[in-house]
Amino acid sequence: MRKSKWNRYSMAGMAGASLILVLTAAPRPAAQDDASRLQVNVDLVQLSIAVTDHKGHYIAGLRPEDFTIYEDKIPEKIASFEEGNATGNRLNEIDVSGEEAAGRKGDAPEGNAAVEGAKPAGVEIRQVSGASVFILFDTSNYMYRGFVFAQDAIADFVRSMDDVDRIAFYSYSRDLSRATPLTTNHFQVVAGVRHTVAGDDAALYNSLLITVKDASRLTGRKAIVVFSNGPDNASSVPPEDVAELAQSTGTIIYFVSTHQAQEEPVSTAAFERMSRATGGKAYFAGTWRGEKRAFASIREDLGHLYQISYYPAPNSNRGWRTIKVKLVGNELQKYHIRTRDGYRLSQQTAITTASNEISVENFDAK
Repeated sequence: MRKSKWNRYSMAGMAGASLILVLTAAPRPAAQDDASRLQVNVDLVQLSIAVTDHKGHYIAGLRPEDFTIYEDKIPEKIASFEEGNATGNRLNEIDVSGEEAAGRKGDAPEGNAAVEGAKPAGVEIRQVSGASVFILFDTSNYMYRGFVFAQDAIADFVRSMDDVDRIAFYSYSRDLSRATPLTTNHFQVVAGVRHTVAGDDAALYNSLLITVKDASRLTGRKAIVVFSNGPDNASSVPPEDVAELAQSTGTIIYFVSTHQAQEEPVSTAAFERMSRATGGKAYFAGTWRGEKRAFASIREDLGHLYQISYYPAPNSNRGWRTIKVKLVGNELQKYHIRTRDGYRLSQQTAITTASNEISVENFDAK
């Protein structure tokens, strides 16, 4: 039985540890006319992890040995570790006593990698490389009233990002438009935001699926920030399938939605489920000031993420694999962890719309 909570379609398990996604589209809209193949290597699993205290403050200064990772209850060995590029509450500013203090400040027992300045054997400590962020902007007829205010909020968000962060700007109504490809030139991204125009119906989940596919090619911290003013009234792809693909490729999804969208219970629930499953957050803002605060919160979150990767231990499960991340030591148990809760190792499925506008096929690598 499938273990994933997204249980809309049956998946056939297959041998092999890599996943090839082929996203094809009918020739009608140029933005969705992409027959390229995407190979996602899932031998190496990458996790973006936020650690916060009970007040929501980020905890910085953690080290690889402070984390334990379980996949289907099997302990995993960390291969690489990277801390976000923003500052938070450092561990040396937090009261640590007893054995915890000895393990951090003093001499550790022989074989213990918790000595100050040391690292666990075999763990690659990487330098901060920035994040890859895809902004997906709703330009449907739901946006007519707040269009300019939304553009301003997105432009401010882009300007506030670190220079090392790469940003792409996409917009959608019935079709997806890749207005600005992934770049560190934030002025170019802002120009793309300013040149958007309002469209017609909203095919959010169709467009988000394609954006997840684009992000899946990347390694490191990668996220999609969706600005949506209303429900989806033109997609044929369900949100559950989009969320599962994002989980399986390690892509975080954030939603910034207006009060109008929050009044639509189906969309509100879908946004919250998708963001939570991928390790992101959903924000609902009733004013343009609230929109700017939501984008500022996302920027802070991206800057504080720990990036951890591991090679999965032998596991006979070829379907959905559950991930659990925990902190080691009594003093760290009080902190909260947010990350994706699993991924699908291999699958074969076809999602085809009634009009054959979007088709997604997954095959084993050969």
